[in-house]
Amino acid sequence: MKPRQAGIVFILITLFLDILGLGIVIPILPELIKEFLGGDAVSAARYFGLIASVYALMQFLFAPLLGALSDRFGRRPILLVSLFGLGVDYLILSVAPNLTWLVVGRVIAGIAGASITTANAYIADISTPETRAQNFGLVGVAFGLGFIFGPALGGLLGGVDIRLPFLMSAVLALLNWLYGFFVLPESLPPALRSGFSWRKANPIGSIGLLGAYPLVAGLAAAFIFISLAQRGLETVWVLYTGYRFGWGEQANGLTLGLVGVMAVLVQGFLIRPTIRWLGERRTILVGLAVSTLTFFFYGLASEGWMMIAVIVVGALGGVAGPAVQGLVAGSVPPDEQGKVQGALTSLISLSSIFAPLIFTSGLFSYFTSDAAPFKLPGAPFFLGTAFFLAGLVVIARLFRRIPATEPTLPAAKLDGS
Repeated sequence: MKPRQAGIVFILITLFLDILGLGIVIPILPELIKEFLGGDAVSAARYFGLIASVYALMQFLFAPLLGALSDRFGRRPILLVSLFGLGVDYLILSVAPNLTWLVVGRVIAGIAGASITTANAYIADISTPETRAQNFGLVGVAFGLGFIFGPALGGLLGGVDIRLPFLMSAVLALLNWLYGFFVLPESLPPALRSGFSWRKANPIGSIGLLGAYPLVAGLAAAFIFISLAQRGLETVWVLYTGYRFGWGEQANGLTLGLVGVMAVLVQGFLIRPTIRWLGERRTILVGLAVSTLTFFFYGLASEGWMMIAVIVVGALGGVAGPAVQGLVAGSVPPDEQGKVQGALTSLISLSSIFAPLIFTSGLFSYFTSDAAPFKLPGAPFFLGTAFFLAGLVVIARLFRRIPATEPTLPAAKLDGS
């Protein structure tokens, strides 16, 4: 296998295992917390929310640091250390005797999971302008497959023993680390590496770095709205479908599996022809327009079958993500890829901290309570519609302000200084 092929295969397997692990945790972690609390479901929900926020906070803090370290020392060592840390995390979860150790495990997982920053930078390193969006589309396939098999595997193994899913994830992560140790080539040559700076390695400083790239900064501004909507959907989905349609674990598992299947189909087979037909910029605009309508119809759905129909059609909006990643990667020089990807990952993590409070604890809780002037369980999706629309407007104006024919790198980079 050629080095470039070996690299992309390893990255895709790594991302698949990352999402597989997250998917396994979805049905199992709340039950494990409840077991520690003697079956107290209310307290378990409170602790689960806290632990989820801790995980997101660690990603927010460490994503830019790992990205900056990968720009300085190369992608390979950061990826391998992160993957090893993920395996250690799952081992801790498999034997955790109490909540304290559970929190420790999720802290490690949040730090190690921030390696998606380095994985995206690796893909940018080994991609050409013609293959960038397609390669980031394969990332979407890996995510989709992980989201299909993760919850199913977690539920199946958890039925045998609640600790078994974590042990299985540890074995897979450590086997992948071993595979990468012998196979993964470095993608960033020493000549293209940059010095390490704490200013650019901390989340606030790294986000400020985006200002050096006007196109990327504009995309990041829109990214905040889009990420809030996506994270909000993830946290409110089960509550919404249970309240409105009476769906239980099986129905939600099947529909979430359908989301993963559609993501695989769209990002595996439609990205390249769509971008060849429309170009990166029009693909982004069309994808965001579809996602805006998707959230609106989620909020309006009055029957369960409507949600399934919206999932299928709305999956077409998934063409936007790889196109955005491709555009960002093409706007940033190799020695800055890790830092920029870290900044974008921090923005996603930041939204993961606040989205549950806004969408679930706030809107959904209020508009399904007796205190509301009228019942509107779809309110979180209508807010998500507004967020997607705001992101679409920001990006449309950005593209008018920075035409595709203009260079997107800062002047210092363009003149070689």
